[in-house]
Amino acid sequence: MHELSIALSILDLAAEESERRGVDISAIHLRLGPLSGVDERALDSAFELAREHSNTPTARLVIELVPLIVHCPQCNCSRKPLSIQHLVCPVCGSPTPEILSGRELQVFALEVIDERSQNSSRGSSPECAQAQ
Repeated sequence: MHELSIALSILDLAAEESERRGVDISAIHLRLGPLSGVDERALDSAFELAREHSNTPTARLVIELVPLIVHCPQCNCSRKPLSIQHLVCPVCGSPTPEILSGRELQVFALEVIDERSQNSSRGSSPECAQAQ
């Protein structure tokens, strides 16, 4: 199950960014295509298991599924193929060697909680200033 090593890598990346910026990670956003070779459910399960023993134990994994899109040179159009095993144009039946999307396995966003800004904003409110 290579999904566990992928989940660990995703968590390592998030932990590095968390430490570098001094923030806590609340969610990790991932783009996942059908040709990535990664099973969504297996990755989600592996992430839950790996997360418990990481520096980001409360982070959620948010998976955005990216559709497989190919370019048909005959029609000069971008379309979804009949299946991932049959990469031909659904309109004209021509082979579609150019894959435009569907290979993704990409962390594209991190949701963060900046404890420093929350703490500093608490101390700078008018109510706090008057009480001091």
